[in-house]
Amino acid sequence: MYDAGLILLFIVIVFGAFLILRSIKNFVLNAIMGLVILFLANAVAGLGIGYGWLVILICGIGGVLGAFLVILLHFMGLGV
Repeated sequence: MYDAGLILLFIVIVFGAFLILRSIKNFVLNAIMGLVILFLANAVAGLGIGYGWLVILICGIGGVLGAFLVILLHFMGLGV
């Protein structure tokens, strides 16, 4: 009975770690895609948008749409 509990606990921990790593992977991919779009917009249009923690967080959660949101906020004068 004791071994079955440990095996079940191990399975739950592995499954939880898998879910956490998958969500981190998605966040990192979104952040990279958003920051590439933001970098290209800065390089081509010379916007001068900084790369702070808030910008990275917005790009990480929103991806490409987050980058466009940061650019839109910059054009509106609400620099992040």
